[in-house]
Amino acid sequence: MIMKKVILFLYQLFIFAPIFVLATIITAVTVMIGCLIGDRTFWGYYPPRLWSKLACRLALCRIKVVRHGKLDPAQSYVFIPNHQGAFDIFLIYGYLNQNIKWVQKQELRKIPFVGKASEIAGHVFVDHSNLKSRKETIIKAEEQLGEGSSMVIFPEGARTDTGKMGRFKRGAFVIAKEMGLPVVPVTVNGPYDLMKINTYLINPCKLELIVHEPISTDNLSDENMSQFIDNCREIVYSGLWEKYR
Repeated sequence: MIMKKVILFLYQLFIFAPIFVLATIITAVTVMIGCLIGDRTFWGYYPPRLWSKLACRLALCRIKVVRHGKLDPAQSYVFIPNHQGAFDIFLIYGYLNQNIKWVQKQELRKIPFVGKASEIAGHVFVDHSNLKSRKETIIKAEEQLGEGSSMVIFPEGARTDTGKMGRFKRGAFVIAKEMGLPVVPVTVNGPYDLMKINTYLINPCKLELIVHEPISTDNLSDENMSQFIDNCREIVYSGLWEKYR
């Protein structure tokens, strides 16, 4: 067991980290240049998608994708996944197979190369401590959805500390309601174990992405909003592995 940990640490230090950092810089520069001189919808999605798949493979993960419903590539959706860890982004970006924009924490804007590339690509940053910022987030998200992209929003707001799923907040559902877009529950399994919170060490494991059927928001109102959110949470919860329940 000790020898395995040593080998894994050396792999991460001398193979995973150098390749991942180099790939991150190349991807970020490609996105920034591509979005400035070309089609932002293309350059803001396809290079990061390849980068995300590389990250999952470099982490020596086994990937499983389950699709319960067929998504229309020409339709915009609001995807609502549970948030287990840092690799949620790579798993979803790489394997959802839908052109997406992210609503993400303001702190991620400070990451060298990645933050600027995300801004240029049209991803939306939110300051959870600022009510005005949260309102501006809704406006910016609606602008991106208006361009034909789909949006990924973690309704829990932050990653889990325990592996268990938290309460869903209203923001993602308000955006879907105002734009008249279907909501797609997504279940993520595995990233919590792959990289524990407050550490950068990887623990290769199986990752699973479950894409549930789209849910119409045509009849969604302020009166039934809470029930709608609870139903969506139950769908996400239904796909969780037993140890995350």
